[in-house]
Amino acid sequence: MPSKNKKWMRLDNAALLYSAIQKETYSAVYRFSAVLHETVDPNVLQRAIDLTMPRFPSFRSRMRRGMFWYYLEPMDIPGPMARPDIANPCQPLRLREGDGWLVRVFFYHRRISVEVFHAVSDGAGTLVFFRTLLATYFRLLGHPIPNTHGILDIDQPPQPQELEDAYARYAGPVTLRGRLAPKAYAINGTPEPFYTLHYTMGRMPVDKLLALSRRCGVSMTEYLAAVLIQVLLDRQEREKPRKPRPVSLTIPINLRSHFPSQTLRNFILTTSPSIDPRLGRRSFEEILSQVHHYIRLNLDRTTMQARLTGNVAFQRNLFLQLIPLFLKNPVLGIAYQLTAVRPFTTTYTNPGPFRVPPEMEPLIDHMEVMLGQPYGRQINCASISYGNTLAITFAGTIAETDIERDFFRFLVRAGIPVRVDSNRTS
Repeated sequence: MPSKNKKWMRLDNAALLYSAIQKETYSAVYRFSAVLHETVDPNVLQRAIDLTMPRFPSFRSRMRRGMFWYYLEPMDIPGPMARPDIANPCQPLRLREGDGWLVRVFFYHRRISVEVFHAVSDGAGTLVFFRTLLATYFRLLGHPIPNTHGILDIDQPPQPQELEDAYARYAGPVTLRGRLAPKAYAINGTPEPFYTLHYTMGRMPVDKLLALSRRCGVSMTEYLAAVLIQVLLDRQEREKPRKPRPVSLTIPINLRSHFPSQTLRNFILTTSPSIDPRLGRRSFEEILSQVHHYIRLNLDRTTMQARLTGNVAFQRNLFLQLIPLFLKNPVLGIAYQLTAVRPFTTTYTNPGPFRVPPEMEPLIDHMEVMLGQPYGRQINCASISYGNTLAITFAGTIAETDIERDFFRFLVRAGIPVRVDSNRTS
């Protein structure tokens, strides 16, 4: 049970699930990286961490196991320690090992990377933390960085609204739970040795991609999602399956844009555009139109509130609450497999542009984002933009590279120049 002299914190709706399903073969850890114009000073970076962490109590916590649920407990030790970067990022979290930190900070040459366990926060919350950490680092180097553009004042105490469970706040009277979706096309490939996470990153100009998307009448996220679906449909067709399956993406949606909240914890839902090849072959323009209209239709505030209410109602179910944690975790794992893995081919996430004060802009070259080892899938995709550079990263545990190759080739054929980097050795 929580210590009486520590202000422990209940997990939000999404965090309860991520804490239950984390395991050696699945990493609910994601990474943001800032590539600077100057080599990183590790000592200054550590000072910046020590100054920034007290402002973010939900990030300065460890996961504790209760009888019925996990919970967050404040950390009262220095850290986390800035470490030299590693070859295989986004390692799975091991709650019973190490110092208990749910946040990791790495450095390499000009790159500063932050990895966060998804039970702590979603991408939007972590970007506030990362932006503030970078601002503190630059100030220690002598740069006057104001507390604007989402940078929090580290000299001010944490605000209660930053720690709220926004799911519980916006849960309404109407509940909507989706039906069990059909099994989607699964990406198969040659598994690599444990734990090997390959990543392939493509960088491209935002202005050219934005102009292309606008000519098509869609957003950049919608365009890139449609390209990914097209590539996966083509891959499945080459495999000549006896029974083709739908290609379905799961795309996180930041609910703060629809339900005002300053929470730094999780506050997302997902939307899931899908194309079923059994209905006939579609052109890319038709796929693009389907993706565009599906996403726009499902960004309805009333429907999203009913969906998040259904998720909260599941969490508040008295029977589920009374099941001991050692029995609850397998049940949640099975539920996640049936509702969040089986119906989807892969994940694509795009937290949008990373904006900073003008005083910081010349100090950062570009941003990067990466998702950890998939759950039941072998590859996933994430993108982030900074200035005029969009970085798209594929990360997975299979040897084959055809998905990444075909994706970037599609963009090049569409007139988008792409520079590709990878941690693969061959």
